[in-house]
Amino acid sequence: MKKTIIFIILAVFFASEFAFSQTKSLSIDEAVVGVYRELYPDYIRGLNIRPASKEFSKIQEKEIILTSFDLKKENVLIDLSDLNNVLSNFGKDELKSIPQHKWLDKNTLRFFERNNIFDFDISKKQISFYFALNDDFENIDFCEANKKAAFTQENNLSIIDFEGNLIQVSNEENKDIVFGQTVHRNEFGIEKGSFWSPKGNYLAFYRNDQSMVTDYPIVNSNTRIAQAEPFKYCMAGMKSEEVKLGIFNLQNQKITYIETGEPKEQFLTNIAWSPNEKHIYIAILNREQNHMKLNKYDIETGKFIKTLFEEKNDKYVEPLNPILFLPKDPSKFIWQTRKDGYSHLYLYNESGEQISQITKGNFEVQEVYGFTPDGKDIIINANKETPVDFDIYRVNISSGAMIKISQNPGTHRAIIANDFSYLIDNYSNTKLPNEYVIYDLKGKKINTILSSENPLKDYNLGEMEFSTLKANDGKTDLYYRMILPPDFDPKKKYPAIIYVYGGPHAQLVVNRWMGGAAGWEYYMAQEGYIMFTLDNRGSANRGLEFENIIHRQLGTIECQDQITGIEYLKSLGFVNMDRIGVHGWSYGGFMTTTLMTDYADIFKVGVAGGPVINWELYEIMYGERYMDKPDENPEGYEKSNLLNKVDKLTGRLMLIHGAIDPVVVWQHSLNFINKCIEEKILVDYFVYPSHEHNVRGFDRIHLMRTVTRYFKDNL
Repeated sequence: MKKTIIFIILAVFFASEFAFSQTKSLSIDEAVVGVYRELYPDYIRGLNIRPASKEFSKIQEKEIILTSFDLKKENVLIDLSDLNNVLSNFGKDELKSIPQHKWLDKNTLRFFERNNIFDFDISKKQISFYFALNDDFENIDFCEANKKAAFTQENNLSIIDFEGNLIQVSNEENKDIVFGQTVHRNEFGIEKGSFWSPKGNYLAFYRNDQSMVTDYPIVNSNTRIAQAEPFKYCMAGMKSEEVKLGIFNLQNQKITYIETGEPKEQFLTNIAWSPNEKHIYIAILNREQNHMKLNKYDIETGKFIKTLFEEKNDKYVEPLNPILFLPKDPSKFIWQTRKDGYSHLYLYNESGEQISQITKGNFEVQEVYGFTPDGKDIIINANKETPVDFDIYRVNISSGAMIKISQNPGTHRAIIANDFSYLIDNYSNTKLPNEYVIYDLKGKKINTILSSENPLKDYNLGEMEFSTLKANDGKTDLYYRMILPPDFDPKKKYPAIIYVYGGPHAQLVVNRWMGGAAGWEYYMAQEGYIMFTLDNRGSANRGLEFENIIHRQLGTIECQDQITGIEYLKSLGFVNMDRIGVHGWSYGGFMTTTLMTDYADIFKVGVAGGPVINWELYEIMYGERYMDKPDENPEGYEKSNLLNKVDKLTGRLMLIHGAIDPVVVWQHSLNFINKCIEEKILVDYFVYPSHEHNVRGFDRIHLMRTVTRYFKDNL
C-alpha cells in the first residue's frame, strides 16, 4: 500500500507563536455545542450585497449596518426600534430581533418573520408591502410575479393574496391523498411540492396518493397513555405512492392533470416551467431508477408532447436539478447530469438536441448560482482543483471557458447580489477559520471584509494529518483525516477510534475549518485517542463510478476501504491495534455494525447510532437505488443483513436509536437486539424516546457523553 501525500497539516489550529498559550482543554459541552456557538469562528450575520451599489449590509445586534466595500464608510441603515415604530403604525406586532431579510433592489429590503413577509423602503422609511400568513400555514410558496402565496393545511393546498382573498385548490377529505407537499421522500432533488409559473398565472403541484402505502407505527410516549402516530413508509419491494402533477389555472380556477401515463409507480422529478408558461417539463424516472425520460407536456390539455432525451444506466440514474432556461435565449436550456461519469452542465435546444457540454473534467459541479447580467456566463461551485476543495467559478456557456473567482484553497460558498454585480466569497480551510472576500464577477478581488482569528488558539488540541491512501485497486485515492492527541509521543501506543459514515451523498473529509471534523473528535483526541476518518468508495463528490461501485452490495467495498485505513494505522507503529473502536450514525451506524461483525478480530468497541440493520426495512427511493428490489437482489440483501452476522460479534457494541425515527425506523435496531437475545450474544442499547433520526440541540451533549463514556469504559 502506497501512501500518496496530498498535503499534511500539522498543528492545524496553532501557529508557533501560540505554543506557550495553549493551556486550555475542551470540555465535552464545549466540544459538542461550543464549537458551533461560543467557540465558533467570527462570522457576519445577515450578510447581503446591496444591488446597484458598492455596499453590503449586515446585522449587528439590533441594527442593520450598511458598509462600503472599502470599509471606510459605515452607518446604521435600520434600527430595530425604528422598524418596530413603522410596524406599530402599520398595526403589526413588535419584533424582538432583526429578522431574516434580503435586498429586492437598491432601496427595498424584504423581511421574513415567521410566516409574514414585508418589504421596507429604506428611502421613505416605510413598509411598501405586507403579507401576513397564519402560523398554521405550511409549505408556503410565495410568487413574486402575482404577490400570492400557495400554502398547505393538513393535506390540502390553497392560494392566498396579501389582502386575505383565499382560493382553495384542493378539498380532499381523504387524508391519504396529499396536495402541494414534497413527494418521493425528498429524493431526486425534490425540496417542495408546488411550483409557480414564471408570470404567476399557473401553479403546478404534486398530488400524492398514499392510500396504498403501509401505515408505519410511531408511538408518542409523552402522553399519559402512549398514542400511536402512524406515518406512511414504503419499504423496499413494497407498494409505493402514486404521484400526479396538477396544473391550477388561476384565471378559471380549474385543475388540469398532466398525463404522465403508466406505470403509476414512477418518480416525477425536477419540475420546470417554460418561460412562456405554455409547457412544463418533468424528469420521469422509472421505479427501477435506471431509465430517465425528460418529457415535455402541454399545460392546457395535460397532453404529452415529446420526450426530449433519455438517460439510462445499468445501475442507476439520479436526476437532481430541473432544466434551466437561458435568460437571454429561452430556446436553449442547461441540463445537469452525470451521464459522462461526473456531474456536469450541458447545453440543449428546446427540441432536446445537445448543443455542447459546458463543463468537462474529473470533477463535479456542486451548485449553479445563476447567470451573469448579459446571460453569457454562469456562476457555479465545483471541486475542480481537488476533491476536497470547493471553489467558485465563472463559466462561459458557449465556450466552456472557466474563470476561477475564489483564490485560496478551501471550501467556498458565494453570496451574490441579486443583480449579479458582485459576490462575497465566504470560505474556510484547515488553516483559516472563516473569511469573507468581495469579488466582482470577472474575478477581481475588491476587499477582504472579515478574517476570523482562531477561536481555539488557547486550547491544547491535537495535530491533524490530512492526506490520501490508495484503495485496494491500486489506483483510487481515498482521502482521510487523522487527529493526534495533544503532546503526542510517537514512541507511545494509542487507542484509535474510526469515525465513519461511508454512504452516498456525504463527504466527511473536506478542506474547511477543523477539516470537516466535529468538535467531539478533537475532544476525544484530547482524551488520548487517535481519531481517524476516511471517505471510502461510495461516498459523495468523486464521480459516479466512485459512488456506484457499491451498487447491490452495500457494506462490502466500503468496509474494504475502511480496512485500508486500518492497515495504514497499523503501519504507523504508534497505534495500539488491540484497542480499535468505531462510531457512526445512520449509514455510519450500518457501517459500524458491519465492521464490528465482519471484522470482529480488528474492532474491540463500537457505537452504532440509528443503524440500518436490514435494507429490506428501508424506504424504496434510496434503498432500491443502491440495492434494487429484494426479489431482484436476494444475495445482496442477505449478505448485507446484519441480523445474519450477530453470531460474529465478539466486541462491545452499543446501539443507539431515536424511538420516533421516521428515516431508519426503530424496528432496525430492535430486531438486532432480539436476534442478539436469541443468539445469547451480549450487546448494549440506548434509546432517545423523543428524538427522530438523530439527537439534536442540547440533548446532543447527553448523547455524546453517553458515546464517550462507552469508549472510555470499554476501549
